[in-house]
Amino acid sequence: MNPLANEWPIKHRADVCATTGRPFADGEHFYTLLFREGNGYRREDLSAEAWATRNENIRPFSFWKTHYEPPAPAPPEPLGKENAEELLRRLLGEQTQPNACYVLAVMLERKRMLKQIKSEATEKGPVLIYEHTKSGDVFIVPDLQLRLDELESLQNEVAHLLKGAASA
Repeated sequence: MNPLANEWPIKHRADVCATTGRPFADGEHFYTLLFREGNGYRREDLSAEAWATRNENIRPFSFWKTHYEPPAPAPPEPLGKENAEELLRRLLGEQTQPNACYVLAVMLERKRMLKQIKSEATEKGPVLIYEHTKSGDVFIVPDLQLRLDELESLQNEVAHLLKGAASA
């Protein structure tokens, strides 16, 4: 179960700097900051200028530097078929099947759709922070710290889920 799914819905990358309001340019480097706020997290995307002038006494939970890519036009809706990314989004939202979430995240990382940004320790256990390479969406996935001998059964579980989603 994803311990943070209710606390941290997937947040989209901003198109403008949170401090200056200036739109990001294609390819521009900027900083993403995650702050603990109440029972959840808040995301801020800052331009390099805003990063340089921020109050360094206010420390984020996590941060990283990335580059901006404008959002791609929305693809046509697939009819009745759920792919690995959609299944991961759904399972993270439902807080079910943490094993499947972990394997799906690794699969999407291998396909270069997700990029692991950080690994963080939380009071509910370690988590992996992924960023979607095109949309900039952030995924927080429980780190199961699996052994190689545990992967095959999990891969079979995910393959079964994907087949069931495709036939639904």
